[in-house]
Amino acid sequence: MAAPMLRGCCLARRGALACIDGGSRHGRGAAIGCRSSGKRGRSSVAQQPLITAQKSGKGEHAWAAVVGLEIHAQISSNSKLFSGSQVQFAAPPNSLVSFFDASLPGTLPVLNRRCVEAAVMTGLALKCHINKKSLFDRKHYFYADLPAGYQITQQRLPIAVNGSLEYSVCVGKKRSQVITRTARIKQIQLEQDSGKSLHDELRSQTLIDLNRAGVGLLEVVLEPDMSCGEEAATAVRELQLILQALGTSQANMAEGQLRVDANISVHHPGEPLGVRTEVKNLNSARFLARAIDSEIERQINELENGREILNETRSFDCKLGCTIPMRDKEGKQDYRFMPEPNLPPLLLYDTASLPPGADPQQVINIDRIREQLPELPSETREQLVQQYGMLPEHSFTILNEVGLLEFFQNVIKETRAEPKKVTSWILNNFLGFLKQQNLAVNESPVTPSALAELLNLLDRKAISSSAAKQVFEELWRSKGKTPSQIVSEKQLELMQDGEALNQVCLAVMEEHPQVYRSAR
Repeated sequence: MAAPMLRGCCLARRGALACIDGGSRHGRGAAIGCRSSGKRGRSSVAQQPLITAQKSGKGEHAWAAVVGLEIHAQISSNSKLFSGSQVQFAAPPNSLVSFFDASLPGTLPVLNRRCVEAAVMTGLALKCHINKKSLFDRKHYFYADLPAGYQITQQRLPIAVNGSLEYSVCVGKKRSQVITRTARIKQIQLEQDSGKSLHDELRSQTLIDLNRAGVGLLEVVLEPDMSCGEEAATAVRELQLILQALGTSQANMAEGQLRVDANISVHHPGEPLGVRTEVKNLNSARFLARAIDSEIERQINELENGREILNETRSFDCKLGCTIPMRDKEGKQDYRFMPEPNLPPLLLYDTASLPPGADPQQVINIDRIREQLPELPSETREQLVQQYGMLPEHSFTILNEVGLLEFFQNVIKETRAEPKKVTSWILNNFLGFLKQQNLAVNESPVTPSALAELLNLLDRKAISSSAAKQVFEELWRSKGKTPSQIVSEKQLELMQDGEALNQVCLAVMEEHPQVYRSAR
């Protein structure tokens, strides 16, 4: 059987980093505070025990929590996975829907080359084995925002398997110790997104928007190698940075481009694993951590009070700070998986197996994509530590804040100050002011050039440290002024002339003779 025809698509890329918090209005499931219906489907994660344990009350046995994740990342592509419809956030409802997206009879899928390349690049970055032959399947279930009555996915033979995601957790009293951990990746698969259901409670009706139907997704299935909310949130943030560095997904959780389902259970160490629950459609790292920790606590409380844990799907209510039931999973749903008859096997090649005379537009070379891999976040952090003598925990902060790495690098280019001093000012002063004002880096009134000029004044001892902080505060209030102008206006220069300084002291003593005499 011939390989499927590939449809070319340009890369739609934006920015290097994205914010980790904020609710999504784009998730199929109701992101917290939204009125979208929850995404349906069961977990494909098999649970295994962990060493990490959570303590219960005094005198009671310890509990071990087991957490696995299923992460859906929207592929950065100008068009959908199997149709030429444009991909655009917040477009007018049902304005980006092709005949195939609406599942009209006689329409056929045409695979998007860009989405395949994105899946291969992501798999390589996550140390996965890339299957040279992968298959597409139909997963059947009925819902109004799934017009065909099935989703095209990769259940039997996905495009990438057996990878790993390394992430680092800060521990210790001052959180200054960095520990690297690894979560195994079971598989990465290509699949279609569904449309969006918007529930109008006032009119008791549900509206359907199919703009998102058919958008390409990467589903990354992590094995249950985590044990708490912080670990899971850190792993998701690391994956988010990797996807953004690769350009395979913008991974903006606030726009629903990265959505997470968490599978959670608890048990006593050494005993069989407990019954798991699945918390669906978590759309920020902060909500993910809170939801997992809340569900772990709920399960422990239930078991310690003699009740059972139900195998069910739950959602997280951020106002209540706890998970709430959506539907049970006791009755196993039959998705009637079957091979997708309109898509032949997806065949990939490496340099050794590339057919002679093959059309480059119809063949994807794994080795060529491997050569195009950019610098990954872990490598960037290591470079910051080695090049600038930065503490590892500081490199995480620099990289995790949207736009902060670029800001730091621009300041370094324009200042003579030591890198450690630049790091200290950015993390303690600059970032502190951003947090107080609830601003993003790109919204800051203080530019890299202004901060570099201020640090130069401080470096050559033209001003004192206390004066530098006054100038920095004034920079936030006086947009457009330079540090030198503020120093001149407020007469904050350090006096270098000893004779002039002596005259100032004499004048002060003459103006305040009583203070001078009492001091003697």
